[in-house]
Amino acid sequence: MGHQVTIKDIARHLNISVATVSRAMRDMPEIKPETREAVLKLAKEWDYQPNILATSLVKSRTKTIGVIVPDLAYHFFASVIKGIEEEAIARGYSLLLTQTRELYERELTNVQNLSRGQVEGFIISLSQETTDFEHLKRLQRKGIPVVFFDRDAGEIDVTKVMVDNVNAAFEATNHLIDNGCKRIAFLAGPASVTVSNQRQTGYLQALNHAGLEVDKSLIVHGNYNLQKIIELTNYLFELQNPPDGLVVVSDRLAVGAIKALKAKNIRIPEDVAIVSFNDEPVCTIVSPSLTSVAQPTTEIGKMATSLLISQIENSTIQYNPEVIILKTELKVRESSMKIK
Repeated sequence: MGHQVTIKDIARHLNISVATVSRAMRDMPEIKPETREAVLKLAKEWDYQPNILATSLVKSRTKTIGVIVPDLAYHFFASVIKGIEEEAIARGYSLLLTQTRELYERELTNVQNLSRGQVEGFIISLSQETTDFEHLKRLQRKGIPVVFFDRDAGEIDVTKVMVDNVNAAFEATNHLIDNGCKRIAFLAGPASVTVSNQRQTGYLQALNHAGLEVDKSLIVHGNYNLQKIIELTNYLFELQNPPDGLVVVSDRLAVGAIKALKAKNIRIPEDVAIVSFNDEPVCTIVSPSLTSVAQPTTEIGKMATSLLISQIENSTIQYNPEVIILKTELKVRESSMKIK
């Protein structure tokens, strides 16, 4: 047949009702054996494939998870998705994957489209623009489970899989202090991104702990745009008293900062030592190689998926949201090894 074979085609050909074909397929006892045999034989001959979506809609089970991330080009997100997919496949689920490109409007559209596409739950990392959470509260009201990872929204009470960003930044800043840095700047992300704010907290705690003065002019906020990072780095190093240490909120931004410093002939690590976050592959490729905080990305993905699926499959049970905090590891390379 030219089109995909349906139950109606089989019923018409055998001159029986659609209901009888359906019952024969499901091996119902009231169907005569010869009728069942005729149905199954024809279904095999015509290569009949049951419409999985239609069947699953009847049971309202699509076994599909919606995943929304800011940008698939970020190594961090690509790596977390690897963990999400591994766990989902192992549990018999598939993924519908979208990106927001850091835009709130796109996040809104993605949530609406995926909801219509019958996903049973969401794994989300928020866009840098998201400050209104009504679209996520709507999912909660409909009883659709949501798990956050990496980026958090305090006012949404859902399960979250995070890393200990405060402690990670404390350790990274402390590492610069141990290597002789006295004036340490913090190159932050947008003020709306919780991860950046948590890392800033850890940076401030390390300065206070070491008895170093906090200079507000050394804390600058950028977005994930290369030109902006170059401008901010130039600003920091044109100060009358420039920094001798730099904590950068992510490797992508750190690469931009290194580019700006090289253009100014500022030596790394001799003039300024640098640490950043995410431990992307670029850290070992840039020169000097970049000290960075590694996160257990695959584990984040697997854990978020496992927690989401247990909510989906135990929907009748009252579910208390959990916050899982995973540990990080500082990978020390050339960019931070100042001679004390």
